[in-house]
Amino acid sequence: MSTFMANAGNVEKKWYIIDAADKPLGRVATQVARILRGKHKPTFTPHVNTGDHVIVLNASKIVLTGKKLDQKMYRRHTLHPGGLKEMKYRDLMATKPERAVMLAVKGMLPKNSLGKEALTNLRVYRGAEHNHEAQKPEVWTQEL
Repeated sequence: MSTFMANAGNVEKKWYIIDAADKPLGRVATQVARILRGKHKPTFTPHVNTGDHVIVLNASKIVLTGKKLDQKMYRRHTLHPGGLKEMKYRDLMATKPERAVMLAVKGMLPKNSLGKEALTNLRVYRGAEHNHEAQKPEVWTQEL
């Protein structure tokens, strides 16, 4: 008996919905990264994108514990001299909560082509509405 090795031809992708309302950002991000990577499946293969599509709803209602809202910073650089831009997570969550969730998940995925490909399977929405009914997404029932 040989070990099963998945390839792009025999991977079946499903769609899942995760409601992030009143849940910690890190807990949601780890669960989303696990689904995007495909580690929840028995057919997980490290060198193949076996992950599923994930829709995260209510990103504006996500919670950061402790003093992270005021102490944690989002940093980016414009690639020009002196171009470091910093923003507190309180401001980021007020203006772009979808970006905060995307960045948290991106940090938990591999830093290679598989991670970039897996991140394209993530959709984050500020509210409870989404436009992916045609894909027949299932609600993720496992605990976050």
